Amino acid sequence: MNRLAGVTSPYLLQHADNPVDWWPWGSEAFEEAKRRDVPVLLSVGYSACHWCHVMAHESFEDETVAAYLNAHFVPVKVDREERPDVDAVYMEAVQAATGHGGWPMTVFLTADAEPFYFGTYFPPEARHGSPSFQQVLEGVVAAWTDRREEVAEVAGRIVADLAGRSLVHGGDGVPGEQETAQALLGLTREYDEQHGGFGGAPKFPPSMAVEFLLRHYARTGSEGALQMAADTCSAMARGGIYDQLGGGFARYSVDREWVVPHFEKMLYDNALLCRVYAHLWRTTGSDEARRIALETADFMVRELRTAEGGFASALDADSEDADGRHVEGTFYVWTPGQLREVLGEDDAAFAAAYFGVTEEGTFEEGASVLRLPGDTGPVDAARVADVRARLLAAREERPRPGRDDKVVAAWNGLAIAALAETGAYFDRPDLVERATEAADLLVRVHLGEVARLTRTSKDGRAGDNAGVLEDYGDVAEGFLALAAVTGEGAWLEFAGFLLDIVLEQFTGEGGQLYDTAHDAEQLIRRPQDPTDSATPSGWTAAAGALLSYAAYTGSEAHRTAAEGGLGVVKALGPRVPRFVGWGLAVAEALLDGPREVAVAGPVGGELHRTALLGRAPGAVVAAGEGPGAGAEFPLLVDRPQVGGEPTAYVCRHFVCDAPTTDAGELAAKLGG
Repeated sequence: MNRLAGVTSPYLLQHADNPVDWWPWGSEAFEEAKRRDVPVLLSVGYSACHWCHVMAHESFEDETVAAYLNAHFVPVKVDREERPDVDAVYMEAVQAATGHGGWPMTVFLTADAEPFYFGTYFPPEARHGSPSFQQVLEGVVAAWTDRREEVAEVAGRIVADLAGRSLVHGGDGVPGEQETAQALLGLTREYDEQHGGFGGAPKFPPSMAVEFLLRHYARTGSEGALQMAADTCSAMARGGIYDQLGGGFARYSVDREWVVPHFEKMLYDNALLCRVYAHLWRTTGSDEARRIALETADFMVRELRTAEGGFASALDADSEDADGRHVEGTFYVWTPGQLREVLGEDDAAFAAAYFGVTEEGTFEEGASVLRLPGDTGPVDAARVADVRARLLAAREERPRPGRDDKVVAAWNGLAIAALAETGAYFDRPDLVERATEAADLLVRVHLGEVARLTRTSKDGRAGDNAGVLEDYGDVAEGFLALAAVTGEGAWLEFAGFLLDIVLEQFTGEGGQLYDTAHDAEQLIRRPQDPTDSATPSGWTAAAGALLSYAAYTGSEAHRTAAEGGLGVVKALGPRVPRFVGWGLAVAEALLDGPREVAVAGPVGGELHRTALLGRAPGAVVAAGEGPGAGAEFPLLVDRPQVGGEPTAYVCRHFVCDAPTTDAGELAAKLGG
């Protein structure tokens, strides 16, 4: 066992038995490098990363490679999901130096943590123009030994370049009609009309861009925006990126047609997509959107929920095949012969046609990823359900992919929002209960007694790493959604507590936001990334939660901070709309108000449900009755029932409509 034994990260624990003498990230590792006068090898990855496992097996489990590493380097292993700040800083350097990035990330550092050589996956033997990992190690040692001044000069230049990239301000003013219209035009140009989604292969689920499109349609009536959103969601739902048996989405598709996924399943993707499909159903009434939202919610609860009530980070892409090898996708794919073994000849032929399973296969070694190719004509729904259930039961007998059991605060915040809203929309109180239990865990374990968010926990034990901006923004977003659904004002209070820390610890003088707190560990630069990638950036997540909280409470400080944060969306939205989708969705809420809906009536009653189903972008909803309701939600202060009946009040831009007791009238006010 090396120094990784006893840590909370499942990814680091996977390397605890390596012959490599790994150190966790920390000052002790760099002090050791200084003492020995050797460079640091920084290796960054995550538990569900296929190529991380490959490089570990090929190189880090090799005794000869490990001996060389241990003799000439201080090896440091980092879980990018535990330390997104470390990952972000060095990934920026990798991308600047090589033009691309990814995981595993391999960076060589001085004892002052300054990078001087970069890469991602290195093979055990030289191939395709890439040197072997051993050659890289030997080359770095030669440079360190014979050309130290050159190494120091390169490291200094890289650090100076990174330091100069800080965003001094978020832009000039807030995004308006012009910027959102330009963003829509930009998305239209990149839209794949044949297969849905944006750009080519690999193709990632554009959950945040779809959220923007749905909100833009709700505010402007743009049919083109709705069409892109609906067609993209339908294409993904029918593709191999969606698990047609067990529900839930894989991380991305390796092709532009959504046929073959990279099979790892991440909590954040499924939380974001669950919410998107629920919102699509709210907009269109689509049966398919309803089914996908509920199946994805059930997948998260069934396969990712932990014993403590939180949600695990991911399921691996790899699992054991019949020969005991760890192979990507083997848990999910089927051959015609495997279908016959489970279903018999007739049902196997039916299933092969329905799910697109061919003799040639769509994946590797004649296997196919299940999808719905859509050319089978009318089908017997009962037969489909029976076949699906039998295949799922048979699949459960296969060796399962590994699960990364750590609970990440930000991603649980996304799951809380998705499950709370999905449960409310579809009369599934059990989903709201699961959301509440996850929120309780975050308060109990991740906040604990320190009154600052901890990034991760495992088995109910908080990790050692401080929460970053996305944790505060996404958890606040989840708490606000839970407050709207349950009518429990405590969640509004907790959100306010977190957002006050955002104002105090993450906000610069010009309104710009930083990914780490003012008092966080100082890295070679302070990370500050406003772009949305697989998840909302901390910047846009915080802006959205700040805006909603301001609508709930009337707080001018939080509204001003939200508008300051949205300045970067004004700058980036028209140019790179795919990479600031959540920021654009928040901008739509700002343009619409957002509307403030106060329901003086029972939680779960007709008016409350109508308010939750309203399509007005980013509308906030408070519900409650009785003398204590105003204490729970400021929106309910001085909002009496009219004629003793449940009554709804809708306000925006400091102007209120006449109160209504009629659900149909309320729906019309909210675009329902």
